[in-house]
Amino acid sequence: MKFTLSWLKSHLDTDSSIEEICETLTDLGLEVESIENPAAKLSDFVIGRVTHAEKHPDADKLKVCTVEAGYGPTQIICGAPNARAGITVVVAKPGTYIPGLDITISVGKIRGIESFGMMASERELEISEEHDGIIELPVGEIGQSFADYLAEHEPARIDPVIEIAITPNRPDALGVRGIARDLAARGLGTMKSCV
Repeated sequence: MKFTLSWLKSHLDTDSSIEEICETLTDLGLEVESIENPAAKLSDFVIGRVTHAEKHPDADKLKVCTVEAGYGPTQIICGAPNARAGITVVVAKPGTYIPGLDITISVGKIRGIESFGMMASERELEISEEHDGIIELPVGEIGQSFADYLAEHEPARIDPVIEIAITPNRPDALGVRGIARDLAARGLGTMKSCV
């Protein structure tokens, strides 16, 4: 059975970490098969602002952008149609793993001009299938972690998903309320009343 941490917390009032919850679930006989934590794979991405953008001298669809992402002005070559000065974007500096592309960004030359990172789309970060351009954020502090930004503005997009194995003798654990009841009985929080 799969459930999100926020779904569990809609039934259980707890300050316990996801690690404590999963350890307790396994101790209760509800074996945790997997934990998918989208925030973990987004932790290296930061928010930046495009301060300057101009057409690449040797390519019609590429732009040479200057991006401020908290570690000084950085030159990034971008082929997205919405790359322009003044937008707030999500930046991957060299050494960052891009989950949607299964690559690690490095410094490279694109048609003779060096690029020191990448501005990402939602599909490249595996947060949706959107790939019409790079992510444009309405607000954001330069240098802020993108995972922290999502936690503050769109927490559902990075809500951890827990998958547990259910044995035939535990039909009470086929619902999130039953799981919350077990955790409350173990002292990991208190049950919330049904609404």
